[in-house]
Amino acid sequence: MRIVVVGTPGSGKTTIAAKIAAAFNLANVELDAICWGPQWQALSSINPDEFVRRVAAAISGDEWVVDGNYGVIRDMAWRRATHLVWLDYERPIIMYRVIKRSFDRAFTGTVLWAGNTENWRNWFRPSHPIPWAWTTWRQRRAEYEELISRPEYQHLYVLRLRRPKDASTVIEQIKTNAGSAAAPVNRYSPS
Repeated sequence: MRIVVVGTPGSGKTTIAAKIAAAFNLANVELDAICWGPQWQALSSINPDEFVRRVAAAISGDEWVVDGNYGVIRDMAWRRATHLVWLDYERPIIMYRVIKRSFDRAFTGTVLWAGNTENWRNWFRPSHPIPWAWTTWRQRRAEYEELISRPEYQHLYVLRLRRPKDASTVIEQIKTNAGSAAAPVNRYSPS
């Protein structure tokens, strides 16, 4: 199995990807861990070729789960994937989660990738997850709807989760699909 987990910042991609990886004993590839360097330098921006190279190496095996929305590696990951889990929650849920996560990280001083920490002063920058989630939510939904309809992604078993409680069934849905002789193509579930 090769599974891609996507969704707006704050949707829970990293959490659900870790659960899937543990349930199926898959390599867990967190794209943010590959992307972010010291002082929040994004490898995807400062050296996209190196970012692509590192992600390609990380997903070169036959069994993995990867979480993230980086466009520069999307096609490479999606073409190799067998499943796509799309955490497509409503905007109020996303905003509550991303604000709470940012607040918790800033308050506790949680150390993130490459030693970075959440800084209150960055919350109003367009690239920070809070404004980014707000401004890209609608666009991301339309973009993914269009992408999963493309012929090059018709091989994907798509699980489009619309409510956080639906995430509790994702392991079972993947197990059901993995055990079937003929995998459904582009299945949206639950709706």
